[in-house]
Amino acid sequence: MRQPLIIGLGRAGSGLHLRALRTARDRSPDLWRGPVVAVDPRPGRRAPLPDGVTVTATLDEARALLPPDRAVVHVCTPPATRLPVLAELSAAGYRDLIVEKPLATDTAELTAITELVARHGTRLAVVAHWPASALADRLRAAIASGALGRLLRIDVAQHKPRFTRSLRPDDGHPTAFDVELPHSLGLVLSLAGPAETTGARLTDLRIGETVRPGLGSAVLDLLHANGVRTRIHSDLTAPVRERRVALTFEHGTTVAHFAPSDADDHVQLDIAGRREVFRDDALTAFLHRTYTRFATVPPEDPSWDADFTLHADAVRLLGAAKRRCAADVAGEPHEEAPRVAAR
Repeated sequence: MRQPLIIGLGRAGSGLHLRALRTARDRSPDLWRGPVVAVDPRPGRRAPLPDGVTVTATLDEARALLPPDRAVVHVCTPPATRLPVLAELSAAGYRDLIVEKPLATDTAELTAITELVARHGTRLAVVAHWPASALADRLRAAIASGALGRLLRIDVAQHKPRFTRSLRPDDGHPTAFDVELPHSLGLVLSLAGPAETTGARLTDLRIGETVRPGLGSAVLDLLHANGVRTRIHSDLTAPVRERRVALTFEHGTTVAHFAPSDADDHVQLDIAGRREVFRDDALTAFLHRTYTRFATVPPEDPSWDADFTLHADAVRLLGAAKRRCAADVAGEPHEEAPRVAAR
């Protein structure tokens, strides 16, 4: 029976993964057993934790409590520290990893992670609860049915006020492309297939005399191989939260409203004017599905490569967007990076 090991007890680790793990086990008591073990060297900076969580300061201490053959590791550290954390876990023998999005912050880091995964035979699942949600299943069904004709366009609005965290010097998210877009980018790639970056824009976060470059808003334009066009807009200075995905078909529209936060798991779907509201705890569903896969799907199964490739493509597209923005500032021509093989 597997047991969770959480690396990092910040917002993702303590606020999201712990809650979803408890909910998943309430629904399936045999999904995992024993206490949750966590690694976090910052005792003074953590929120209070629930019972049943054993906290250690180092991975060596955690390994003595939970060896690799029994662990599913949740990597919940900021994106900027992703590679060294994965390298340390691999060296310690851990092979089943759930990694918070994004998988990497640039293509060079992605190449290093790809080599690490291949060398150690790691089963790596990137947190992708939007594609794993029941709402995403409804969107896929709407596309597959053809009832509204061919899919033409996807528009995503992914806004929230994020001032306090963005102003922290140790935030760990280099730009607005690294905060919210990895959620929706994985979703649109799963809905409309492979794509190329055709446009990108970043703005700075400005409060009085304080400026955080690239952490205001982000726009990403894509052209999918099947001709569908996507625009994702994320404003981290917005006054309200919004997570809306609009599909434009030949003969109508479908609009999905994902849960704006973990405070309420209700979502909304409007298909050609018919509105429906239902519960959709996407992160719990993702973790339940991933733990089941670790228990039943062997490392050599090609589905692991397919999952990795999708998230590698997301990193590649975001990398191309960042280079476009940097080139626009410098007045230089855009250069696209080559695709990275999964393994």
